[in-house]
Amino acid sequence: MAQQTQEAFKSLIVIKIRGTISARRETRETLELLRLTHTNHAILIDSRPAYKGMLQRVNNYVTWGEPTKETLVALLSKRGRIAGNKKLAENIATTSYQSIDELADALLSGKIAYKNLPEIEARFKLHPPSKGYHGAIKTSFRTGGESGYRGEAINDLVKRMI
Repeated sequence: MAQQTQEAFKSLIVIKIRGTISARRETRETLELLRLTHTNHAILIDSRPAYKGMLQRVNNYVTWGEPTKETLVALLSKRGRIAGNKKLAENIATTSYQSIDELADALLSGKIAYKNLPEIEARFKLHPPSKGYHGAIKTSFRTGGESGYRGEAINDLVKRMI
């Protein structure tokens, strides 16, 4: 029980890496529920069992892992947006936090969910990774591909996509 409560506070970055033209209807609906409508969009979620089940359903179309604080700060400052497509770094006062570092600490510790921040754009629009993907996007990360769970290796991918 103690392990479940500690694990529930982990933050995860989820990136959509494949299109869904010939995907099953359940997969497309799950991606819409995750707010991943376009390729190279990312979201920040916690690791609740409900989210883990959703990720297992769409694991052939997304990749995910645990971010470090440096990666999260870079993602929030360069790609974070608020309503009106304004940069989050320039308008941090709207979130009741004083700096991006404070916001990143709160997100990593699980004090607040990113999607629940006021006037925040829930997804991050990223570039395709510089120098491309290192493996095939249709195969699992464990077998040398790109999709599925990748743990700490998500930080390298996110840095190449910012």
